[in-house]
Amino acid sequence: MIIGPKYKIARRLGAPIFEKTQTQKYALHLERKGKKRGFTKPKSEYALQLTEKQKARFTYGLSERQFSNYVKEALAKKTPNASQKIFELVELRLDNTMYRLGYSPTRGGARQMVSHGHISVNGRRINTPSFRVSLGDKIQITERSTKKPLFAEIDEKTKNVTVPSWIKYDPKNKSAEIQGMPQYVKTENMFDLNTVIEYYSR
Repeated sequence: MIIGPKYKIARRLGAPIFEKTQTQKYALHLERKGKKRGFTKPKSEYALQLTEKQKARFTYGLSERQFSNYVKEALAKKTPNASQKIFELVELRLDNTMYRLGYSPTRGGARQMVSHGHISVNGRRINTPSFRVSLGDKIQITERSTKKPLFAEIDEKTKNVTVPSWIKYDPKNKSAEIQGMPQYVKTENMFDLNTVIEYYSR
């Protein structure tokens, strides 16, 4: 998916949603920009909803069609907590799981890793980034990819990564197992999924 100028998009949405914008230097840049602009006109309810939707969509690098399908799927299930269901659907993508493990510093890199067939789930090679992992699934680097340069420094890449509690990672065997469900906590994310639901429920 072609996203466009990431710095410009992040400034427009008012959040460092891309990995390259999550630096102290960029945070200071945004702060200076905000001081220069001074008063800004309050956004309408629709504009706020659109902004939250775009922040969530760009965070995961999804097209409008992909993201709206996840929202529609979650709403169709009529669960008491639709925002939690949306979060599960996007977090349990295989590319996002590899990103959470620290195998790639970006979701785009993790997506490419999966699409090139470097990752297996339960012993089966998967090359679809949107593949949805489930409770109990075991994830590994495919045997033919273990010696590739891409994974030569995987221990160094992952040593400072805080793996979420829903993934159990075995650094010795370079394997992971899904042991729970990702939990949506509004304050831990740069987007509000409840507002996103309001956007799609108009």
